[in-house]
Order: sequence, then structure tokens, then C-alpha cells
Amino acid sequence: MLHCSAEPSARLFKDNEHMDLLQLSQWRYATKKMDPARSVPAEVVARICETARLAPSSSGLQPYEILLISDPELRRRIRAAANDQSQITDGSHLLVFAAWDTYTPERINQVFDQTNVDRGVTIPGWEDYRQRLLASYPQRSAEVNFEHAARQAYIGLGFALLAAANEGVDSTPMEGFDPAAVDEILGLRAKGLRSVLLLPLGYRDAEGDWLVKLNKSRRPMREFVTEVA
Repeated sequence: MLHCSAEPSARLFKDNEHMDLLQLSQWRYATKKMDPARSVPAEVVARICETARLAPSSSGLQPYEILLISDPELRRRIRAAANDQSQITDGSHLLVFAAWDTYTPERINQVFDQTNVDRGVTIPGWEDYRQRLLASYPQRSAEVNFEHAARQAYIGLGFALLAAANEGVDSTPMEGFDPAAVDEILGLRAKGLRSVLLLPLGYRDAEGDWLVKLNKSRRPMREFVTEVA
């Protein structure tokens, strides 16, 4: 088990294989059967993780982490806690999105201090904003803070889904698992984290996946978007 990490990369699309976002969204689907004989290259996984790392979050706090798991036995144990969903073990990698269990002054200060280092300057308005967060977030209940942090993880998930599609990698976002069991397997509570989402990565088994040949179905645009003039 490793934490996702990658050096920033300017290469967001594979050479000669660029697809626009609509094409990517049409191509990807929640893969039901993955090919266990195919493994996603490490550098591709790293780019997917890097894209998720660059996703926006409320106040820039990034209140979640991604755990990258390739170990077969560990994924087998997680599969048992996730309604026996085969993609977890048939894929080659599993991303576990784990949110902070709460906001603390230490966590908030660490983010703001790192931002000042990265920008090479301390901005007065930014420091005022730090104080506003310190005066509010840590005073809220841990459960309210966790739910807020978990919603930020979903933003990272969206970026990871499109990044995977851009790489020609299949994925399956999952909420259907026992968070308490996954937390115990990965020792997350001791790290101040709680599991929120699972994202297996791999390559579709086109012959064994019942969903792959079916048309994508979504609500009509006229029902989904209402223009308010």
C-alpha cells in the first residue's frame, strides 16, 4: 500500500490519442468486469493520482487522502468488505479515498503554511482567511467536519474518473462497501481518516462485461438542465 504520488506532469493527453471531454464521458462507464491479466502501468496510475491531487477543494484544504493499493491480498480483504465486487481484485490497482475525520488547527495551519511556501509570499487577506477558518471549523462537530471533508473527496473522484478515461483506463466508482471494515483493514482511524470511496483501476473484459455493449443511458438534457434567465 502506497500513498499516491507523482511529479507534476505537463502531459495530460497521450500522443495521437486525444479525445475531448464529451468523447471521454461517452467512452467511460462503470466497468462491471475487468481483465485480471492486464495491469495498468505505474506511470499511468501516477498521472491519474496527480490529476486528482490537482482537483479543487473547499478553501484549498484538500481534506482527504488517496491510498493506492496494488497488493492482491489486501485487495482481496477489501473486496470481502465491499459486497464481493470483483473489480477490486480483477483490476490491478485500487484507490481508496479517505477523508479527514475532522478539521483541526494543526491541519488547517499546515495547509496554509504550505501554501505560503509554495507561493513564496504571505498575503494579508489569505492570513485573515486562515484566522476565520481557525475560528469556525475546529469548533464544529467532528461528524459535520467529516461530512464536509467527504464531499471534497467526491470532487477528486470526478477528476480521477476523467483522468483514467483519458489514459484509456477503466474504473468503477464504489460506495457499496463497509467503511468501518475498510477503515480497520487499512488502519485509517489511527491516522485520523475515514474511508469514503473506492475506485478500482484496470482494463475492461469486453467479452465478460454485460454492460460494455449497451448504450449509455442518461436523463434527457431538457430534464437535467433548466435555464433560468
